[in-house]
Amino acid sequence: MENKTAEKRENNLFTDPFGNIYFFKRIVVFLLGLLTYRRYNGFNKLKIKGTEHLKNLPKTNVLFVSNHQTYFADVIAMYHVFNSIKSGYFNSIKNPIYLLNPKLDFYYVAATETMKSGILPKLMSYAGAITIKRSWRSAGEDVSRGVDVSGIKDIQKALNSGWVVTFPQGTTKPFAPSRNGVAHMIMELNPIVIPIVIDGFRRSFDKKGLIVKKTGVCQSMIFKAPLQFNLEKESKEMILEKVMDSIEQSEKFIKVMQNTKPKDKIKENNTV
Repeated sequence: MENKTAEKRENNLFTDPFGNIYFFKRIVVFLLGLLTYRRYNGFNKLKIKGTEHLKNLPKTNVLFVSNHQTYFADVIAMYHVFNSIKSGYFNSIKNPIYLLNPKLDFYYVAATETMKSGILPKLMSYAGAITIKRSWRSAGEDVSRGVDVSGIKDIQKALNSGWVVTFPQGTTKPFAPSRNGVAHMIMELNPIVIPIVIDGFRRSFDKKGLIVKKTGVCQSMIFKAPLQFNLEKESKEMILEKVMDSIEQSEKFIKVMQNTKPKDKIKENNTV
């Protein structure tokens, strides 16, 4: 009986797989987009590249993997980009009319504790969060517990319904190691995997991504071609290495950063 109820919910035309009503999701996404638009195309500018890789993607079973710089600003920017693409605008969010026809089958993976505090996190959660209990950290402290199996099942539900973005590092700390969960998802669910590389959000916003701390920053979001895996031959470690290279958070990119000339960094920070 429980399985039939879950299947009926997933196939419902009026609610998403988690029971959230599409009508209210549409309102939430519209309001969040309206309130945040100038953060990405006003006193800061979001430069987008590579959305041509998204033109022929299927409507379901697409997993985006991205580096992470703030709790909320990264995901809100992705909502703007995906909504714009749905309305036929590629590599641009200059026409906010796309907010009238938002992409409602876009979901993102977030820590349960992050989405419980405050009104905005709750609204963001309703818009499309897949909340999971992190196995390595809770309430700001290191912990050690088993993988959140229910979270993996929810991710599968979301992939069966649309597109999902996950942050393999599970933290906003740059060059942190990837967690095993993303390799588990790829090996078990075999989605199309699209890497995203973002930059400029850490300079623009505070850690939560709510307060603008600097204007005139050129933010960037780059979509890369789908990753190719041989799941019969590649190990979990090989998959993680490929993912981390694609989002430019592996050790080789630490060396690139260290070798960047100071004048190049100053030039990057002053770019508008």
